[in-house]
Amino acid sequence: MTGPFSAPASRRHLALFLRGIGCLDLLALVAVVMPQHWMDVGHKFLGLGLIPEQPIVGYLARSASALYALHGAMVLFMSFDVERYERLIRFMALAALIHGAVIFGIDFSERLPALWRYGEGPAFAVTGLAVLWLLRKGQREP
Repeated sequence: MTGPFSAPASRRHLALFLRGIGCLDLLALVAVVMPQHWMDVGHKFLGLGLIPEQPIVGYLARSASALYALHGAMVLFMSFDVERYERLIRFMALAALIHGAVIFGIDFSERLPALWRYGEGPAFAVTGLAVLWLLRKGQREP
């Protein structure tokens, strides 16, 4: 029997984990097209005050969200053939560790709220660790 359900359990778990991350990142598409008012409300809710009205602010928020969504689409795509894309998945997991540290540094230096600061960067790193763990687990299975 061949197909997605004949793969070892660790490969199925890796594929499902990647699909979850991919779908979560794709939610950033909402921020690409959300009304400015929603960004204002979110900014105030986070305790950051009024959002600056300069065009660069909206551009950066929307383009960063588009990059998150693009990342999600690529991760989702790779999840459907984890064996073929194993090297790229490993690279992206290692990059997530570095990216998590960089994002933590940015969030810390910009004095973002603690929940954001201690959530965003470390979450990237944890996803990288989880993917590396699932890849390693898959190497031990026959």
